[in-house]
Amino acid sequence: MNIQKLQEGDFYKTPEGYIVFTEQYHLRRGYCCKSGCRHCPYGYDKKTDTFKKAK
Repeated sequence: MNIQKLQEGDFYKTPEGYIVFTEQYHLRRGYCCKSGCRHCPYGYDKKTDTFKKAK
């Protein structure tokens, strides 16, 4: 398992206290986890379990 240290800009906290990973973090990680992340750069749609085509 490749564990990365978080860098500035990798996440932010919502007013409710949740940690949200940014597109920057997902791109550095290098793959989609299929969790339906808010800033997924890979185009994954959790409702249909498919990837949207890249533009």
